[in-house]
Amino acid sequence: MMKLLIVEDSALMRKLLGQVFSAEGDFELAFARDGVEALELVRTFKPDVVTLDIHMPQMDGLTCLDRMMVIHPCPVVMVSSLTAEGAEETLAALDMGAVDFVAKPAGAISLDFDMLAPRIIEKVRMAAKVRVRRSRRLADRLRMDRQLSSNAVKPTPPKRTAGQSRGLILVGTSTGGPAALDVLLSDLPLDFPWPVVVAQHMPAAFTGPLSRRLDKICALDVVEVSGRMNLDAGTIYIARGDADIIVSSRAGQLIAMPAPSDSAYRWHPSVERLVRSAMKHVPATDLIGVLMTGMGNDGAPAMAEMRLAGGYAIAEAEETAVVWGMPGELVRLKGASEVLPLGNIGARVAELAT
Repeated sequence: MMKLLIVEDSALMRKLLGQVFSAEGDFELAFARDGVEALELVRTFKPDVVTLDIHMPQMDGLTCLDRMMVIHPCPVVMVSSLTAEGAEETLAALDMGAVDFVAKPAGAISLDFDMLAPRIIEKVRMAAKVRVRRSRRLADRLRMDRQLSSNAVKPTPPKRTAGQSRGLILVGTSTGGPAALDVLLSDLPLDFPWPVVVAQHMPAAFTGPLSRRLDKICALDVVEVSGRMNLDAGTIYIARGDADIIVSSRAGQLIAMPAPSDSAYRWHPSVERLVRSAMKHVPATDLIGVLMTGMGNDGAPAMAEMRLAGGYAIAEAEETAVVWGMPGELVRLKGASEVLPLGNIGARVAELAT
């Protein structure tokens, strides 16, 4: 039996979650109404995985998560609202060690819960397989504190000459991705010569806050692609959530633009669709793909084909990936030019792009 602690101040939400996981047949459940009760149950119940609401009385979810990771480090799935504030808080929770998140229905919970249930079951089951390492979390937070402090004022980028951006970096990630993007993108130097396009599986309400947060810690400019945009050297482009992103060309200029999510692809923004669109407009020899932590196989087939056509594909190593699904599939398909731990990928990408 898998021990699941549900931390939620809404009695209706606790009831609905309890019904869903009880029906699965292999969960032992405990419930907490706020962070104070949750910390006590963490000590006595010792859950394998936790679902944690952000907004609760007495002790909020972020404070509870911070203390939980010291008392009993375990996989945590945050339950957050689809608002700008909810997005900021969820990103903070992911920095603090939460494995994943699920967004609450925007309307009446009881009416929309049937759509939410399969997703949260999938995320909880996946999270339960993750090994949470306290030392890694603390190291990541110390590193992030240093980055936020040192990049309070962004330096002036160098002047770039025509032809510097002949190539393109394509990055795909999902579960565990925001923290991985922190590391990868903040390692790219100020004079990095190619554009970078990122497909991170997320709702639309979250990708704007994600891009603004990354912009604070990266030497390069980071923007969300909310409309057609030229792909300029030394800029990082984050795909808007709940849609796909494609690369195209207009009058010899590479562009990125959002596209309605295509039902042919399971995850969005689709890494697979991004890579395949780029291969139509950029020679494979001028493409570098990076596939990082995330469940499923999104992007792996396309990047394997890209490598076969002469491109370069880097898969995150299993020892640093929160979930070795997407990069692991790239390795299984023999599509990875290299398999690297997260901390080494940024420097390697910078080396390849020079």
